[in-house]
Amino acid sequence: MKIRKIIKINEELCNGCALCSEACHEGAIGMQDGKAKLLRDDYCDGLGDCLPVCPTGAITFEERKALAYDEEAVKANMAKKGMKPQSAGCSGSNAHTIEREAYTLPCGCPGTNSKIIERKNPKPAENVVSEATSRLMQWPVQIKLVPTNAQYFNNAKLLIAADCTAFAYGNFHEEFIKDHVALIGCPKLDEGDYSEKLTAIIKKNNIKSIKVVRMEVPCCGGISSAVMNALKNSEKMIPWQVVTISTDGRIIE
Repeated sequence: MKIRKIIKINEELCNGCALCSEACHEGAIGMQDGKAKLLRDDYCDGLGDCLPVCPTGAITFEERKALAYDEEAVKANMAKKGMKPQSAGCSGSNAHTIEREAYTLPCGCPGTNSKIIERKNPKPAENVVSEATSRLMQWPVQIKLVPTNAQYFNNAKLLIAADCTAFAYGNFHEEFIKDHVALIGCPKLDEGDYSEKLTAIIKKNNIKSIKVVRMEVPCCGGISSAVMNALKNSEKMIPWQVVTISTDGRIIE
């Protein structure tokens, strides 16, 4: 037993829709007496793919003493049910190659100082294919590093993205980053939950809208649920949407 992050289900809020049970590929959640139940601590990876599908907000995270996540037991249980085992509870860990045509992007790292980046559209030379232009408006971009009171948040359209999305989707800068303040993170690899930081950003600033871009893999559900919790905690009515990218680089919803 150790203290770790794990889901908590409020039975009074649960309406028995079973969406969380269907979303939990590991089999940690089941239905009993018309209510969702956490059946086994060691089947819950703490990533919370069940959170964004709950229509009543009955599922939250808590930190308590719980059995460690047992990947081998989960694989055995999934195999027993005829399901394909997932690596560490996340199908995004499955290795595969995607064929791409080669092209060049500018690069560089200005450091971690908070600042606004001004861009000018380059004039392409005749008969020459122009390089892609970065649409990044600010630095830093990592959720853990960004200051909650940065000036660029005022009246901003906020983009909150899982970091893999920019690599998977080729036109990410033009379709998502352009005219947005961009924040990125990985709910599987980063320590802790983003909800507290995002709540502070929303409370302290006049955010116009929020767009969440996540991968189709289960572990990316954590970034959607963090935004949902932050909006609830901030008690602000801000228009928001979620866009899901497939692992081969398509918008699927």
